[in-house]
Amino acid sequence: MRALVLDQDWRFVEDYPVPDPPSGEARIRVRVAGICNTDLELARGYLHFCGVAGHEFVGVVEYAPGAEAWEGRRVVGDINAACGVCTTCRAGRPTHCPHRTTLGMDGRDGAFADYLTLPVRNLYAVPDALPDEVAVFTEPLAAACEILEQVHVRPTDRVIVLGDGKLGLLCAQVLALTGCDLTVIGRHADKLDILARLGIVALHTPRGVMVEAAEIGGMADVVVEATGHPDGFAMARQLLRPRGTLVLKSTYHGAVKADFSRAVVDEIQLVGSRCGPFAPALRLLERGLVNVRPLIQANYPFAEILTALHRAELPGALKVLVTM
Repeated sequence: MRALVLDQDWRFVEDYPVPDPPSGEARIRVRVAGICNTDLELARGYLHFCGVAGHEFVGVVEYAPGAEAWEGRRVVGDINAACGVCTTCRAGRPTHCPHRTTLGMDGRDGAFADYLTLPVRNLYAVPDALPDEVAVFTEPLAAACEILEQVHVRPTDRVIVLGDGKLGLLCAQVLALTGCDLTVIGRHADKLDILARLGIVALHTPRGVMVEAAEIGGMADVVVEATGHPDGFAMARQLLRPRGTLVLKSTYHGAVKADFSRAVVDEIQLVGSRCGPFAPALRLLERGLVNVRPLIQANYPFAEILTALHRAELPGALKVLVTM
């Protein structure tokens, strides 16, 4: 099969072995894949991953031994393949299973290929009315939904989202559904316009310019850091009130400088947040409560995936899709 292999650099091959699903898993023919910032960070050394990257996908189950009812169904899939039997899994924390593999990131080839495999229990059927180019946002939208799984955001809370990238725009739309007093701060006027058209308050600031809390009416109860840059942490701390909650969404290769003594004095709550629930994300997409179409910047055929990656790396790029 065709596959994009990462081994220090990207390499497109046409003779990669088709995966044979083990017991309990399904082979899925990929229809559409999305390029995520995490995929770009992998190429810079994040997680030291080698293999087939890609974790945002829509596909069709081609072969599911022992679970034939899934065959022919269009699906998305939770990227964390847990063992299901360890203490962590039995405690209801499968995304932190110490034995897990992660699609396109750790121990499991991903979606930048004609086929992938995932456990059947990880699959979610895509509603018939949901187009592939919308359903492919399920995984990143689930990550945005995870914020509300972890933090009780009240309608009376002041909430700030830092970052106007793909994830930041999704987090903003999910948080807006709570009725909170929401402001999004970003560096790209055209991206912020997407939110403004949805009635979400957006503030444009050049990179490297710190926003003062007074400029936006005071400190926030909750700040979501989704800039993807190490300096986002410092701005998030500056905007967060004492005993507020800082949700960390950025993943990048490299260290962050942080004054944790001040975090102790201010008694802030730090919440690391990554993968989230797929079923609510699919419902939001099906009901049109989150609008992802403005986030699609380009769609390339799989044969041009190297060009697609270069496009996704450009400053200010939004979602770049690859169609098989």
